[in-house]
Amino acid sequence: MQKDIVIVGLNHRSAPIEVRESVAVENSYVREALSRLRELPSIHEGVILSTCNRVEVVATASDHLVAFTSIKNFLGEPKAHRVPGPLEEQHVYTYQGSDAVRHIFRVAASLDSMVVGEPQILGQLKQYYDAARQEGTVGTILHRLFHRSFSVAKRVRTETGIGSGAVSVSSVAVDLARRIFDRFDDKTVMLIGAGKMGDLMARHLISQGVKSLMVTNRTFDRAVELAEKIHGSPIRFEDFPRYLKIADLVIGCASAPEVLIDAATVERVLRERKQKAMFFIDIGDRRNFDSRINNLDNVYLYNIDDLTSVAQDNLQERASEAEKAEEIVLEEVQGFVRWIGSLEQVPTITALRQRFDDIRRKEIDKSLGGGLKDLSEPQRAALEDMTSAMINKLLHAPISQLKRNPKDDDDDATLYVAALKRLFDLEDK
Repeated sequence: MQKDIVIVGLNHRSAPIEVRESVAVENSYVREALSRLRELPSIHEGVILSTCNRVEVVATASDHLVAFTSIKNFLGEPKAHRVPGPLEEQHVYTYQGSDAVRHIFRVAASLDSMVVGEPQILGQLKQYYDAARQEGTVGTILHRLFHRSFSVAKRVRTETGIGSGAVSVSSVAVDLARRIFDRFDDKTVMLIGAGKMGDLMARHLISQGVKSLMVTNRTFDRAVELAEKIHGSPIRFEDFPRYLKIADLVIGCASAPEVLIDAATVERVLRERKQKAMFFIDIGDRRNFDSRINNLDNVYLYNIDDLTSVAQDNLQERASEAEKAEEIVLEEVQGFVRWIGSLEQVPTITALRQRFDDIRRKEIDKSLGGGLKDLSEPQRAALEDMTSAMINKLLHAPISQLKRNPKDDDDDATLYVAALKRLFDLEDK
């Protein structure tokens, strides 16, 4: 049965952050979610991708329309501690076939990212593919699709300048901070989160002149390790609220699924600061700061979606390189679609070969049991080789035709396969 690649998802362009968060899949829940995805009758293979900018299900299915509906319902189900509201159609996009292949190649090459050229998405893609592989929800098609996407990303980065310079969500956040402050050397910054994003953020801040940087993390050792690298001050996670009063800029890049700083806390801190302005930038996979903070006087909160205008400047600078990358993606999509097409013809090719070999074997056995029964072993072997060679030559043209351009014209390809099945009685093979 023919299988199609399908994608259902939401990203930073199709849905606001609160909607993306409502359907997001926490890292600790990914394996369980994959197991539930596998139970859907319409889904053969599946991978779940869930980051701050996108939530997508990549799957294979025999009926893409049924699969689209099943996956949308799946995304709308309660998961972990979240109870999402109704998933509105305008927030969701769907892809199938070559469009789905193109989409995943563009995601891997960071052409679909908020910050075009950022390298983090490729690592995330590999992480989620590996989780699906371990859970057993990846088969032949998605295995090939994801590994090809990794190669496409490498080719884009090698053959274009799309990744030149500092390009990441963290670098865009620092660009935003530079627009907020005239200078950094007299400002105190608190960084909440010491993972990969926190590490990148700290390096960007230091390179822009930040002298006073506090680092906090649930695992204190990681905060200490990062603080030592950038000559900052590690703060125990349970103590960081006490230090907010000295922070001019607070950046959240923790992976925590819950709000870490609420409006009441900031209101108290402002009184301690005598209403001196504070800025919050929230770039965690899930929002770390209460959105109501923005309603307070002298407080300015920016989340991942607010970085879009800064990211657009980044895109304009790399527009020509992005065009080159798109050409590479198009070429790679065509190659992958040809592979998918040839894969779909394998059962027909196998059945055709088997039909001819069955006839060959039956006629040889009949001859060796009759007039050719006195042939020596070398002669019998020669007869086997000769008849096998004849079959291969007879089948060369039809099989080559099946393999050559299976997707150039879907109607012709379908008719050709149907004709072969009818001519050689392959319907039930």
